[in-house]
Amino acid sequence: MSGLEALMLLCFGAAWPFSIARSWTSRSTQGKSLFFLLVLILGYLAGIANKLLYNFDAVLFLYLINVVMVSADALLWLRNRRYEQSKSMC
Repeated sequence: MSGLEALMLLCFGAAWPFSIARSWTSRSTQGKSLFFLLVLILGYLAGIANKLLYNFDAVLFLYLINVVMVSADALLWLRNRRYEQSKSMC
């Protein structure tokens, strides 16, 4: 297992719960980019593919956790965008 890769994923992963909580409570897309979130998801999927194809180890679990959290934030972005659009129509 790559200790430095695991540390990087733990550090990135530590930020996502706060981002998700902010997205949930603010009901706003301000300061968030769906494109950026999708690029991150693609990057995590590439890391998962690398682990499955070439270097299977426990770090795969960290990639999975991170991709789930970023995906949740992206889904909240979509929810918040719909909320903002419906609010502006009223």
